Amino acid sequence: MSVIKVHDKYFIPYMTEAEVLARVQELAKQLDKDYAGKRPLFIAILNGSFMFASDLFKCLTIDAEICFIKLASYKGTKSTGQVITAIGLDTDIVDRHVVIVEDIIDTGKTMNEFLPQLQNQRPASLKIASLLHKPEATVHPIVIDYLGFAVPDKFLLGYGLDYDGLGRNLKEIYQLTENPA
Repeated sequence: MSVIKVHDKYFIPYMTEAEVLARVQELAKQLDKDYAGKRPLFIAILNGSFMFASDLFKCLTIDAEICFIKLASYKGTKSTGQVITAIGLDTDIVDRHVVIVEDIIDTGKTMNEFLPQLQNQRPASLKIASLLHKPEATVHPIVIDYLGFAVPDKFLLGYGLDYDGLGRNLKEIYQLTENPA
């Protein structure tokens, strides 16, 4: 891993692919244990969670289903402050065990607005699995039941995280830097 440039910004290595995948496997083992015999529904939040959701789902051994919805609140490197639902949930979750799969939770605004919508549909249980969480950025405290890593309040890229559409395909996670040298 080395310094990379995406659009007009430079990013330095933050986390290796091996570190990420090892933690994803640990989370899958915990989910296997907690949801044995329950056939949970995983709701992956697009676009960012697709790589995490895919790797997590491949590691699960329990019977489970997955669906995808699109919620957005970022433009460039900043949150817009508004949560936009672009693709809605079309699966009935009444009396289902539901696990939301997120790439990153920073301010908590997206989940703070989305959770009540899901709770109104009366799932049997509702939990959150997030690869990353920025505790320093949290404005709306959210319980993250399955957390990959707590990270500093820095802009991150790769493994599903993007900067204006680019960088999601990187296997590693990078951090924005002002000094690329």
